[in-house]
Amino acid sequence: MTVGTPSLRIALVLAALPAAACSRPDRWTRATLDGAVVTPSVAKPDFTLTDTHGRPYDFRRATRGRIAVLYFGYTQCPDVCPLQMLHVAQALRRLGPGVAGQVAVVFVTTDSARDSLPALRRWLDGFDSSFVGLTGSLARVNAVQRDLRILAEARPEANGHGGYDMGHSALALAFTRDDSAHVAFPPDVTEDGWVANLRRLVERGPPPASLSPGTLPARPDSTGR
Repeated sequence: MTVGTPSLRIALVLAALPAAACSRPDRWTRATLDGAVVTPSVAKPDFTLTDTHGRPYDFRRATRGRIAVLYFGYTQCPDVCPLQMLHVAQALRRLGPGVAGQVAVVFVTTDSARDSLPALRRWLDGFDSSFVGLTGSLARVNAVQRDLRILAEARPEANGHGGYDMGHSALALAFTRDDSAHVAFPPDVTEDGWVANLRRLVERGPPPASLSPGTLPARPDSTGR
């Protein structure tokens, strides 16, 4: 079941985080990043899915050395997905090629039955042609999310109009150059917020070495549709 508005959804999931999973070292406080700082950090997953050109895309290898923003959603999502992609795309344009060239945005569809490769490519091109679109079976995509242990698994939900929406995570994970995600961004981060956050992630690099890579325990869903 989908939970309320984007702001309410993220408020609920952040409230549900264990205290240890939401600690904020001095360098990564709410004043410097708009997301939830994840402690211990989440290791970058090692998975391969199919990109919009029909080729295998090794996420860990292809994004090595760059800031990687990973998001799971679908093109017919009425609110959260297009809002996130729009804000990230506009932020990258404002930051310019010097910063944008160091950021990889990877969108994994949770609705491969309807998101054909051409449809996914067209949708992403509406935001930024550099965005990477990936697809795979729902079982495979959910396996990746289970490995992350921080994102809700996607699931179809009847929409009352003879069709369905996809319940899915509303969080965008940002992986730094140490191949770990130290922060998860909710859908209510604004364009200005993404500008500031991406610049800081590119310029500052990973947080202190005391934050060792790890995984979060399973917790209640944060979903969008």
